[in-house]
Amino acid sequence: MLSEVMTYYGFTRAVRHVGYFETTQHQHVVAALKAAIKQGQLVALSGIVGCGKTTTLQHLQELLGREPDIVVAKSLAVDKDRVNLGTLLMALFYDLATEKDVTMPTQPEKRERKLLELVHKRRKTIALFIDEAHDLHSRTLLGLKRLMELIRASGGTLSVVLAGHPKLTNGLRRPAMEEIGSRATVFMLEGVKGQQRAYITWLLEQCAATHAVEDILTDPALKLLADRLTTPLQIEHYLTRALEEGYKVGQKPLTPELIEGVLARDLDDLEPRLMRHGYHVKALADLLHVRPMDIRSFLAGRLPPNRTHELQQELLAAGLPL
Repeated sequence: MLSEVMTYYGFTRAVRHVGYFETTQHQHVVAALKAAIKQGQLVALSGIVGCGKTTTLQHLQELLGREPDIVVAKSLAVDKDRVNLGTLLMALFYDLATEKDVTMPTQPEKRERKLLELVHKRRKTIALFIDEAHDLHSRTLLGLKRLMELIRASGGTLSVVLAGHPKLTNGLRRPAMEEIGSRATVFMLEGVKGQQRAYITWLLEQCAATHAVEDILTDPALKLLADRLTTPLQIEHYLTRALEEGYKVGQKPLTPELIEGVLARDLDDLEPRLMRHGYHVKALADLLHVRPMDIRSFLAGRLPPNRTHELQQELLAAGLPL
């Protein structure tokens, strides 16, 4: 957000990355995750794009960091579709090692034995966090399950926390993934669902503490944003756009008409809804075993009715929202 826009509306900070907005559902999910981690479980935190998974994980990691009997480890690799078991073992090795410049063995047998030594040396529950886990290959997930079993058999405890779009949950529920999915405890994060109005109000209070909310946004405009948007990411994005547009035309507080002007017309169309669940064109093509061209035609409404109905039924059976 431009500095002149912030000054015009009395903001002392931009609306992005303001902090952790906690709902009752957040409290329940975090408490359940903590309990599952202490028990050495494989857990998955699933939610649509922008619902606040990463922020919730960061909050959970901060809480666990204060626990004397838990070590938090996390993979920092950003290219998750190329992350394999070796990458995750390296992340564990770096976060568990206490000596400086310790080199992880490259030979698998030595590597695993050295890792077990580090686990025993720490004498704590290890919690490995993997964000964007919907991009992990099934072989990597299977390797994680075997690693957890290996550490458990040696007297240690490793919990793995996977976080990702609903695509992750749908993948774990597939019969072909039963070996992993049947062992995973899945938690769905709803974000600010049902609390959009409270979130917008909180956001404005955090960013413009000396200005009343009604001086920035009329009540009908606030209601419109809360009704049309569902995630913190959407709210932050369109509120920022509305403030920038309001500054251009000299409008304060913002009105519903101005809000309507910045909201995308295709906000709730099928393609963006599928994208929020982690399904882009290639992912859909791979899921349905069809050509990407067919998926593009399906999303554009250009397929024959019979073929459209077939794909719709397959997507519904796979757990996708239509």
